[in-house]
Amino acid sequence: MEQAVVKRELRQALIGQRRDLPTTLWQAQSDELCQQIAGTEWFQQAQLILAFFSFRQEPSLAALWHSSGGQKKCWGMPRCVGKSLAWHDWKAGEPLVSGAFGIQEPTHSSPQIDPAQADLILVPAVGCDRQGNRLGYGGGFYDRLLSRDDCKEIPTIGIVFDFAYLEQLPQDPWDCALDAVCTERGYFSVGEAEVG
Repeated sequence: MEQAVVKRELRQALIGQRRDLPTTLWQAQSDELCQQIAGTEWFQQAQLILAFFSFRQEPSLAALWHSSGGQKKCWGMPRCVGKSLAWHDWKAGEPLVSGAFGIQEPTHSSPQIDPAQADLILVPAVGCDRQGNRLGYGGGFYDRLLSRDDCKEIPTIGIVFDFAYLEQLPQDPWDCALDAVCTERGYFSVGEAEVG
């Protein structure tokens, strides 16, 4: 079967499984995942963290920016502009708008930040595997960000629920591998990446 078809079918299956999570379980697993992230050295040492707002029952990271440790961080949140992501400084409670895909995002007037200045990138995913490969939504937004020369050295953590942390995903040459994956059950370093 053609790899694009395999990816599409796997993407649909994982999104469906995620959407079927009862709200209480989704919230509990999101909170557990946030505790796992907060315990990593990368998170504790980071000043500026690029993150995302949950969409279609992705894990919610809200517990991170509401925590005492998270309130001391600078958060960069994405806004979809054409085929790229513009990154904006955002603090919990600041206004959000519905973006191009119905995803919550900062207002266009909120201060922009340079993603290359980030100390850590929390990367949304449909699925991740043990080699750090990520299955996204197919738009290439994060592959374009992570392949930038000025962003290649920034630590990346893929964020998925445990059922979407798989043994191996199909990959294409342009896919950018992650340094680690975090689920509600644990934090998993990839290859030689330092465990936080």
